[in-house]
Amino acid sequence: MQSYDVIIIGGGVVGSAIARELTRYTLSVGVLEKESDVCTQTSGRNTGMLHAGFLYKPGSLKAACAVEGNAEFDTVAKELDVPFKRTGKLIIGFTEEDRARLLSFIERGKINGVPGMRLIDREEMDRIDPSAGGNFAIFCPSSGILDPFTYTISLAENAVMNGATYHLYTEVTGYERLSDGRHLLHTAGKGDFACRWVINSAGLSSAKISDMLGLPGYVIQPVKGEYFVLDKKAGAFAKIPVYPAPTPKNTFDTHATPTVDGNVLVGPNSFNVEDGEDYSVSQSGMDGLQESGARMFKHMRREYYIRTFAGARPKRIDPKTGEIQDFLIERPDNLPGVINLVGIESPGLTSALPIARRVLALIREKEALEENPSFNPIRRGIRRFHEQDRETQAKMIRENPDYGEIVCRCETITRAEILEAIRNPLGVCTVNGIKVRTRASMGRCQGGYCETRITAMIRELLGKDIGEVELGTPGSRMFTGTVKGGDNK
Repeated sequence: MQSYDVIIIGGGVVGSAIARELTRYTLSVGVLEKESDVCTQTSGRNTGMLHAGFLYKPGSLKAACAVEGNAEFDTVAKELDVPFKRTGKLIIGFTEEDRARLLSFIERGKINGVPGMRLIDREEMDRIDPSAGGNFAIFCPSSGILDPFTYTISLAENAVMNGATYHLYTEVTGYERLSDGRHLLHTAGKGDFACRWVINSAGLSSAKISDMLGLPGYVIQPVKGEYFVLDKKAGAFAKIPVYPAPTPKNTFDTHATPTVDGNVLVGPNSFNVEDGEDYSVSQSGMDGLQESGARMFKHMRREYYIRTFAGARPKRIDPKTGEIQDFLIERPDNLPGVINLVGIESPGLTSALPIARRVLALIREKEALEENPSFNPIRRGIRRFHEQDRETQAKMIRENPDYGEIVCRCETITRAEILEAIRNPLGVCTVNGIKVRTRASMGRCQGGYCETRITAMIRELLGKDIGEVELGTPGSRMFTGTVKGGDNK
């Protein structure tokens, strides 16, 4: 049995933000994550938006955390070496009904503390981004775009640098209270873990874990969204995220969002599903995105499509009315040492650190914490070879010849970068884990050239049997037999 002061169930962006904040103090912190990496589910399957906070009900946790997280993100991105651009956002309208709703959200934004929102006409829209559809729009200057993979990974890596321990492939299957008041968590094949504090940050599984901890009755409705990924030729036209006017239920339809690396995401659509971990996409969904996406982004052309993907948001709903609920962050009086987070969906990416600070405050109300004198908030990511000038690239190759070998041609990712990613602090060794740390296989050919090379490098560096190397999710083996008469060794 392994023991910690605090165990966090779920290592996504919120769980990893909590882990990082807890390592500011002299606490032993363990994170139990059932997947092969920290960004395989909701934390990595989203639009990558830094939300401003105007959509959410005044006085709600969603509004407060979004505005707080937005305001601090320039500093956070610099500390953690996260690619980020404060682009602003256009929320476009076509009809007078749209105009009325947009004006109402400007007023809501003012109440929530969102700076600088204003209604603009088509002429000003053309100066900001002529590729955007619509007849008029809200311009929200505080919105931005970030890399959700890198942000989640950076929080986790910084937590590990400061003393936290991550246990991947570790699914919690049972819970009991020990006679000394500690919590005992049973896992699938990874043994038992004991702790004084247990924090449920399990995302799509948060209601299930809540039931397990003795807090029944919460309902999570997974809401699936499908996306197109457009290549960088389309990205040349996209300057700013473009969203449609919110619906009467205060939700958004399909939007077009440039990524920090130059692609464009078009989506998501939105529909309820039973299985929040089914990431397949449908032809009908893609056809609908083609039509609705073209209203947002004038360069929505099939020749630019390079990939589709899907994600799911864990919406907490009222079991009687079906109404979507606010974030839940609670420390039940009848369950000492339990902090329960349920329904942390959008804007969870923007809100991760504000949520973490609220969790920390709940712990500090119950016990005095000693500051960690060696805590370091700075984390540096993998240096990108293709972003350097020619002189710097030549120097890098002289110092390390592995920079002279290109593994991913589409994104110009070198062998040195791949090797650094394989040696990552979390111990992730899947092909997709290397992908989200380097962008290898994210280009036009989507891994057709480099995936087998990355597999060989994982096998070579870590001494794995080729049948052990996984694409991403547990059990997703790259090879299940011999290839061209070879063996599996």
